Amino acid sequence: MSVSRILLSALVATSAFTSTLAMAQQKLVPAQSEIVFVTKQMGVPVEGRFKKFDAQIAFDPAKPDTSKIAFTVDIASATLGVPESDAELPRPNWFNTAKFPQATFQSTAVKGLGGGKFEVAGKLAIKGASRDVVVPVALTQSGATTTVTGTFALKRLAFKIGENEWADTSMVADDVQVKFKLALTGVGKL
Repeated sequence: MSVSRILLSALVATSAFTSTLAMAQQKLVPAQSEIVFVTKQMGVPVEGRFKKFDAQIAFDPAKPDTSKIAFTVDIASATLGVPESDAELPRPNWFNTAKFPQATFQSTAVKGLGGGKFEVAGKLAIKGASRDVVVPVALTQSGATTTVTGTFALKRLAFKIGENEWADTSMVADDVQVKFKLALTGVGKL
C-alpha cells in the first residue's frame, strides 16, 4: 500500500472519529430548555408545559442528513399551572399516564435549509398513537451553547388526548401548537 493511500485512510478514519466524537458529546441543558403546548379552551388560549424531558442528539450541522434525534417526554410532568386541571391531565381521558408514561419523538430525516434553519422529520408517539411530523427548527449559537427553537402543530384527537366528553372541540380545540426552546452543548459551528 502506498504512503498516500495510508495517509488518506488515516485522514478519513480520523475525520469520521472526530465527527462521531463531536456528535456524541452533545448534551441537552434542561435548566435552559422548555417544551410548551398551547390550545384553546372555550375559545380562550391555554398554555401548558412539560417539566421533564430528555434527548439523545447526534447532530452535525455540516452533514445534517447523518443526524439522529430522539426525545422522551415524561407526560406526568405536564402542567397547566392550575391544580384542578393538573389533576385531570394524568387521567385516562387525557394523557393516561399510568398506561402511557412517555411521549417520544424519533427523527427519520434532517434536512438543512441554510442560515441555521433545518427541517426535522420524524415519528411522534403519544398515548399509543404514532404520527409522522415535520418540524422546522432554527439554531443560534452563543459561546458553547446552541439554542434550537421551533413550533409545530398537532391534532390532539389524533393522539386520543381528551376522550369521551372532552372530544368536543367546542370545549377544547383540536389544534395544539407545540413550541420548544432547547439549549444544547457540543454542537459544531453552524
